[in-house]
Amino acid sequence: MPRPLQHWKVLPHGKLSVIDDNLLTVVGALHMPMGDFPRRMTVARLRDGRLVIFSAIALEEDEMQALEKFGLPTFLVVPSDRHRMDAKIWKDRYPRLLVLAPPGAREKVDEVVRVDATAFDFRDPSVKLVTVPGTDGHEAALVVQSESGTTLVVNELIWNVDHRPGFGGWLMKVTGLTSDGPQIPAIPKMLGFKDQPALRRQLEDWSQLYNLRRIIVSHGDIIEAEPDIVLRDLAQQLAA
Repeated sequence: MPRPLQHWKVLPHGKLSVIDDNLLTVVGALHMPMGDFPRRMTVARLRDGRLVIFSAIALEEDEMQALEKFGLPTFLVVPSDRHRMDAKIWKDRYPRLLVLAPPGAREKVDEVVRVDATAFDFRDPSVKLVTVPGTDGHEAALVVQSESGTTLVVNELIWNVDHRPGFGGWLMKVTGLTSDGPQIPAIPKMLGFKDQPALRRQLEDWSQLYNLRRIIVSHGDIIEAEPDIVLRDLAQQLAA
C-alpha cells in the first residue's frame, strides 16, 4: 500500500472527464514494481454546488481550477483504509473539508487525517453514501442520481483492469490484479469481504437500481455495458 503523502505531490494523471451533469472523474497512475496501475477519483456535485470527492487524487493546478469551477470541495470520502494516500494533502489544501470514511477503515484513516464521520446524510436525494454490507465496514460507495440515470461509484469492491503485456503484465494477471472483465478481486476479498451472502444481496439490490447507467470503479475502466447484468453475474460468482 503506498505511503500517505505529506505534501501536495502530483503523480501522473489524465484530464478531468465529464461523466454526467453532476459527475466528474479522472484517472491517475501508481507506479508499481510490476508496472503502472490505474487509480481513479470521482467527484459528485450536490444540487447546491457542494462537491463530494471520492478517493482523492492530487491534480495539476489547471485541473484543480477546473474542479473548483465545477463546485465547492466540501466532503472528502476516503472509501477504504487502502485509499488514504492523498487524504491529508487534500485536507491541508481545503481545511474545511468534512472527512468521511467507512467505520472499518476509521482507525487507519485517522492515522493520516481525522475522520469526522463514518456515516453521513448529504440531505440531497441525488447523492447517497453507503457503507457496503459484507465488507466488515471497510468499503464505502456512492449512489448518484443524474438527469440521464443512476451511477454506482464503488472502490475496491469491483475492479475492471485489462490484462497488460510483458512480464509485469503476467505478474499482474497471476496475482489477480487484471482480468478479462469486471471482477471482485481476490486480495481485497480475502482481506475484508468476509460476509459474502450480505455482499451478494447488496450486489443484487444494486442491480435493480432505477435506470442504472454505469458503474464507476476506482481501478479500471467505467462499466457501461449492461451494468445491471454485471452486478448480477458478480453476485452469482459469490454464490458459487
